[in-house]
Amino acid sequence: MLAVHGEIPPFDAAIFADTGWEPAAVYAHLTRLKSIATAARIPVIRVSAGNIRRDALNPAHRFASMPLFTLGPAGERGMARHQCTNEYKIRPIKAEVRRRLGYPHPKRVPAGLVAEMAIGISVEEIHRARDADVAYMRNVFPLLDLGWRRDDCLAYLERHGVTGVGKSSCVGCPYHDDGFWSRLKTDSPAEWVDAVTFDAAIRHGCAGAAPAGQPLRGRFFLHRQRVPLEQVVLRPRDMADETPGCGPWTCPHTDNGTAGERIEPAGVRDAP
Repeated sequence: MLAVHGEIPPFDAAIFADTGWEPAAVYAHLTRLKSIATAARIPVIRVSAGNIRRDALNPAHRFASMPLFTLGPAGERGMARHQCTNEYKIRPIKAEVRRRLGYPHPKRVPAGLVAEMAIGISVEEIHRARDADVAYMRNVFPLLDLGWRRDDCLAYLERHGVTGVGKSSCVGCPYHDDGFWSRLKTDSPAEWVDAVTFDAAIRHGCAGAAPAGQPLRGRFFLHRQRVPLEQVVLRPRDMADETPGCGPWTCPHTDNGTAGERIEPAGVRDAP
């Protein structure tokens, strides 16, 4: 919205990495953003590595591990490896950046050819601001330059008629807090049933996670209580204490993130 209204430099494109399993409210907001951005001649590009829900239940698909909660045969508690952010968000964005620069993998991007990536991290999440891990991208943080916090972002959006913005995250992300699960159960019963069904389906591991179809030891769950999702006693906290949503570059939970995040495509500018 800042770029659309000329308050920061415009973008050549905005990129949204779609896992295929976002809440319906997120897709509705993406459609709204696309209409606003297109009118300002900023194309919104949707990239994808597949549908994470469908892939997890497909035994023929190479599975990128989700951070499922585990319960071992003797009651050992742990978490599965976390590979989904890299597989379904970071890699597709990098592939699109390379394509737009004219050097898709495996072509080598010439030194000095750089895409400037504007990432919507606000002051509460400043610990997540970091340099890109590849030379052909340079990360910038317009909200930090403005000194904006989450409330500033919400107020600005509301002034421009954009309200009801939800967090970007998979419906069945194990990092959801009880506030999310409670709202999903109450406000989106079909998506709640979808998550409950998925939770039951991965009880003995995702279909493609075990080599040669051998069963994995222990059981797997979406909720940290390590009981079937439909049996969880939900204890929502205050909205201010909620866990973050999923960012376009890294998982805020593995970055020790503490602030809620709103869906925001990554803005891209070519900067040779």
